[in-house]
Amino acid sequence: MIPYNIIYKKIPEIKTPEHWTERDFIDSPFIEIPQIVKIGEEIKIILDLQYPKLGMKNAIDKCLIRKEALEKLLLACTYLPKGLAFKIWDVYRPWDLQNELYYAYKPDIIKQFKLEKLSAEEQEGIINTYVAIPSKDKDLLPAHTTGGAIDLTIINNETMKDLDFGIEFDAFSDLTNTTAYENNEEDETIKNNRRLLYNIMTQAGFTNLPSELWHYDYGDGNWGYYNKRKAIYEGVFKIDEINHIIPFEEFIKYIKKENTDISNEISVEFEK
Repeated sequence: MIPYNIIYKKIPEIKTPEHWTERDFIDSPFIEIPQIVKIGEEIKIILDLQYPKLGMKNAIDKCLIRKEALEKLLLACTYLPKGLAFKIWDVYRPWDLQNELYYAYKPDIIKQFKLEKLSAEEQEGIINTYVAIPSKDKDLLPAHTTGGAIDLTIINNETMKDLDFGIEFDAFSDLTNTTAYENNEEDETIKNNRRLLYNIMTQAGFTNLPSELWHYDYGDGNWGYYNKRKAIYEGVFKIDEINHIIPFEEFIKYIKKENTDISNEISVEFEK
């Protein structure tokens, strides 16, 4: 558990990430996260993959994440207050799904933000802050194709209800901006819930996409941009192009054997 003065500190204003091409890709395996992950006796991760539920034809029913990003996520779990858990909406996303989402959501974003009179290039610049352009350029990789970007929220383990963040997942509104409630003195609960998620995830090593309060990155271009480091994860456009997918149980054996930073802090159980 991190101190109260850190967990609820003010979220800083951060600009939208710029094009980042610095990279030194590593051969990092993907891990499949099971439906429920416990740390000790308490549930700390629950899957609720959104795109299969929404009927997206290119959605996958596996939750795949890079090994190092999962280590950081489990570290973040140890910072969560008792009774709370992460609910994961989306991690690895194949290119075909990214393409499907872009063209499904594009008209809604244009309408919501009244972009009709802008040029196609200007429209793309704004749309890209909410749903990445499905580029196949290795220098312009959609973050979710790397397995290092994660969309998630926090739930109450007793009620099994999401904490109130003031907006729903994949809504298109200025309220999705991470700092949207920072100057709102009337909705302290929403403001503190956003601060809780932001400070836990960034303390564990992730960076936040400022246009989406639920989107966090590790190892991809967004993460590289904010840390001024080389991106370490390459995009993988099709699930059958992933070289290594390691079962969760094998990953747990690995972190215990290798004596990683998290292996001495947590005892992990899981349910499929």
